[in-house]
Amino acid sequence: MNENTDQRLCSECERPLFGRTDKKFCSDACRNSYNNRVNADATNFVRNVNNALRKNRRILLDLNKGKDSKAHRDQLLRAGFDFDFHTNTRETRTGELFYYCYDQGYQLLEDGHIKLVAKPSD
Repeated sequence: MNENTDQRLCSECERPLFGRTDKKFCSDACRNSYNNRVNADATNFVRNVNNALRKNRRILLDLNKGKDSKAHRDQLLRAGFDFDFHTNTRETRTGELFYYCYDQGYQLLEDGHIKLVAKPSD
């Protein structure tokens, strides 16, 4: 049997592989390069969502000065807040809906006003 026909090649750089039979890459650098290239689209999407969530949290944290803090929707928008991104919602027993960016939350009120809240620490 010709050795060249069964020669396994690195999945990234296509150099011959030696060693373990299940080896796919010739080096850590090739493995990292391959995985970074394959996951680039998903990684960029996740990074952009996480950046938007962190930015929203920072804005809420800066504006929330304590109990009964309020702000206007325009104030959040001017600071770069994106209402499309939040980590979770909570509906109270009375039907009030709160949106959260991690531990910082808000409730949409009438006339563009927003009530700012923080989740109690456990």
